[in-house]
Amino acid sequence: MTRTTGPRRGRLLLALLPLFGLAACSSDDDPVACADLHGTTVAASAIGLRTQGATVTSTAVVPAAGSGASAVGEYCKVLGSIQPVDSNAPKILFQLNLPTNWNGKAMMFGGGGYNGTIATGLGNVPAGPADQPVPLGRGYATFGSDSGHQANADGSRDGRFGANDEALANFAGDALKKTLDVAKAIIRKHYAEAPKRTYFAGGSTGGREALLAVGNWPQDFDGAIVLYPAWNAAALDLQFGRITRQLAQPGAYPSRAKRQLAYNAALAACDGLDGVGDGLISNMPACNASFNLASAALNGSPVRCAGGADLGDSCLSDAQIASFNTFNTPLVLPYALASGETTYPGFNTWGTDFGNPGSSPLQPTVLTLSLGTEQPANPMPAVTATTMPPYGSTFWDQWVKYFVTRDASFNALTLDPQAPGAWQSRIVALTGIQDANRTDLSAFRARGGKILMAHGTHDALVSTRATQQYWARLRNAMGAATVDSFMRYYEIPGYGHAASSVFNAAWDSLTTLENWVERGTVPPAQTVADTAGVPGRTRPLCDHPAWPRYRGAGDVNLAQNYNCATQ
Repeated sequence: MTRTTGPRRGRLLLALLPLFGLAACSSDDDPVACADLHGTTVAASAIGLRTQGATVTSTAVVPAAGSGASAVGEYCKVLGSIQPVDSNAPKILFQLNLPTNWNGKAMMFGGGGYNGTIATGLGNVPAGPADQPVPLGRGYATFGSDSGHQANADGSRDGRFGANDEALANFAGDALKKTLDVAKAIIRKHYAEAPKRTYFAGGSTGGREALLAVGNWPQDFDGAIVLYPAWNAAALDLQFGRITRQLAQPGAYPSRAKRQLAYNAALAACDGLDGVGDGLISNMPACNASFNLASAALNGSPVRCAGGADLGDSCLSDAQIASFNTFNTPLVLPYALASGETTYPGFNTWGTDFGNPGSSPLQPTVLTLSLGTEQPANPMPAVTATTMPPYGSTFWDQWVKYFVTRDASFNALTLDPQAPGAWQSRIVALTGIQDANRTDLSAFRARGGKILMAHGTHDALVSTRATQQYWARLRNAMGAATVDSFMRYYEIPGYGHAASSVFNAAWDSLTTLENWVERGTVPPAQTVADTAGVPGRTRPLCDHPAWPRYRGAGDVNLAQNYNCATQ
């Protein structure tokens, strides 16, 4: 049910008061119009973590636009800033959108990468379908922040803020609580009532933020949509370091043509393991167990170059095979991280698009978020409109320079994650600051909170196996039945990181989450649709560890012809 916003309703109530012999008087509970929110301050005492308060810096009424599922009604756009305690730390910048026809609920959006730009809350939840309204279009008050720093031209790859302790803490999670409390204060001021439900939606860094939000502040959230979560971000940085050091070796960086060759070889060997040759590797456990790039053949020809030398784009050298194998295998550490873990898993490498050649409009995004176009080096190649090093390599370089050593001239390629020497204690400390290590979500569950989590099996930037690791840790700590009572985890075959030209997922997770939280409807069998590889094809979303197996008959592009199998 929607309602007219506070200011209009407030004027109506004031007009009716004389009919009941009551005097019209103003109070702190009167709704405040959009224009009158400008200049509003939120005291530091109203914010759960230390700040110097917040200020609304601008407001504007945005008229309704769009039609059908893309329609968004009139709303009040609020911009503001949260002041740091450290005068050398940057502000937290935020945006809050207050719909005229409010549904009484709020949605917080997470960011991506190193953040640094405001998560506006204007778009959809990660992998949200285009045939359903975005949260703001559904009547949610939506909001997000830049996590407490403003990026340079490198955008989400800019890690310079890590040199400041408060900015680092904000990025690591503190900005979530600060932004939430400020947004809720402004929502109450505008509508003269608090949200009845508050949700969080995020992918990648935003997925980590979602898990931090419900774990650290369970009293503030009712549900979360978590996609491809970089939950152990600092541990992932260490794996990035291992991969980057390998890719930087002479001849070890595979060209885009060689990436396509490795992809094709894996597809030829593993596509049929799910019961049908449909262009998707759904049975990843079997593929991971059986595929060997060094001995693979394609169209009768060995994939490995004769003698292991680099003989051009028609084969892979031993150095390039070693790079793919580095992706595929875990980082194993001789020391424990803050979580107690001593490893970061390998990636599902076989059948993953690491930035292959292709004409899909999504391919530039896939290329950016995977191996890019430039071999890692020192100094790390600059990011331009047409050239870029691997995304993870830039992440590692920035993390070492600004988070670990705090020396902008430090050569990140010289730091061995498996033997960091004097930097080991700092690295361990960062895994305690950055990673979502909490494995007990009992408080969130006790208040009725629910989580929907999903990850593409062919993510080249955040390992799907790491999400499996998180899922296993949670179930080991809380018990499988307990976790199943408030959380679901699905894997999506062919889906990459945020975008994929192989299988680009569209999933109406928000409706499922609303029904679970608000109506007690346990998620029924879920279906995910492809919008890019074969537009319109569908697959069942299978509860991990199950995957879609073809039944043996019927259209291979319809989910109804697959069941969820574990062997």
